Amino acid sequence: MTASRPVTAGTTVRGAARRARLVPVALAVSGALLLAGCGDQTDGAQSGGSSGGKAELSGKLPEKIRNAGVIKVGTDAAYKPMEYKEGADIVGLDVDIAEAMGEKLGVRFQFTNGTFDGLITSMQTGRFDMIMSAMTDTKDRQEGLDDDGKKAGKGVDFVDYLSAGSSILVRKGNPEKIDSVDQMCGRKVATQRGTTSHEILKAQTKKCVEDGEKKIDIEAYNTDDEARVRLKTGGVVADISDFPVAANAAKSSSDFEVVGEQMQSAPYGIAVSKDNRKLRDALKAAMNAIIEDGSYQRALEKWGVQDGGVKKVTVNAGT
Repeated sequence: MTASRPVTAGTTVRGAARRARLVPVALAVSGALLLAGCGDQTDGAQSGGSSGGKAELSGKLPEKIRNAGVIKVGTDAAYKPMEYKEGADIVGLDVDIAEAMGEKLGVRFQFTNGTFDGLITSMQTGRFDMIMSAMTDTKDRQEGLDDDGKKAGKGVDFVDYLSAGSSILVRKGNPEKIDSVDQMCGRKVATQRGTTSHEILKAQTKKCVEDGEKKIDIEAYNTDDEARVRLKTGGVVADISDFPVAANAAKSSSDFEVVGEQMQSAPYGIAVSKDNRKLRDALKAAMNAIIEDGSYQRALEKWGVQDGGVKKVTVNAGT
């Protein structure tokens, strides 16, 4: 991705990359909803990582995973540069980080594409061992709370590995002269559904109404690619998305630019089921190992998001 917790529209300046993708943590769902949320998870499977190398941390893994030699990873591969499809393969920063971790753990990280807002449910039902999809670590996700703050599941643990905030993407030249969400009242704005950016817009439109202004006409799409198409055609005045995604869109296209300050900086985390603490701790150890040997930094630099790097891995540091 977002946020199951209410957010404010206040900004936090940070020259960093983060993906604020958050989703409602509704885990107790019907079989029909499960199929609707996760129906494309068999598409675009990609194996990252390696069973070679020193694998000095292999013994930390759960025996079942160690014997299989594979960690199954759920992702939504539509969030360049974090993860995206390149032909039949899933590539991106998350995949590169996982590959480096695989060298330490002696396993492959097998990425499978799915719908973002179905990933947590799919992991809890056993489809995946973990989620690595630029998912923002929040207390609501940790505790399994829904958008109303009610208990909807047992929650997940996060191994936090990056920090980032939401950014404003506009058409090149910024014809609408927008550089903050405060200027969006009464305007049409695009975003990806179920993300932190979506929550920022919902909080701001509430503020618009309280201030006697017209609400923001929020157009929420299944992917940020769809939101950018809408922006490119002039149907909306801006697209709110995570900084890595917005920056990559501006860098790779002459149609867009990033304006204003980043908002709601927060950690991205690898999500693991609460009852899989051994895997969580193994992932934390592997992440700290690749920070120490420099492979983490090299991956960040490859994708231009080094400002979002962390010096030490944390668990459940989101708020």
